Amino acid sequence: MEFSEVSVITSLNKLSSLKSALSHIGVSGMTVVQAIGCGVQNGTQEYEPEKNPEMELLPKQIVIVLVDNEKVNDVVEVMKKELYTGHIGDGKIVIKPVSNIIRVRTGEEGEAALK
Repeated sequence: MEFSEVSVITSLNKLSSLKSALSHIGVSGMTVVQAIGCGVQNGTQEYEPEKNPEMELLPKQIVIVLVDNEKVNDVVEVMKKELYTGHIGDGKIVIKPVSNIIRVRTGEEGEAALK
């Protein structure tokens, strides 16, 4: 079985609904990292008329999910639906291939390490 890492960088206020929605489609784990950063708007707030000439780093979170490739599209669709506001800062989703997953405690690999 092949696996992917699906990560999303987004604002701080959507974690609860995203976690709930991912649980409902069978995602059994996630990692959340608090971060600061900015996208192409350089941290400009949506209501500000001009783009910041210098980057303004804003609070963000990175949500990381490991899933088998059959679930990637479902995970991405849930992320897009739950995080969409139509405003600057909704986020970026990144999908990376994963060659193997190993549970350190038991040595289980692949799908067994995700269950």
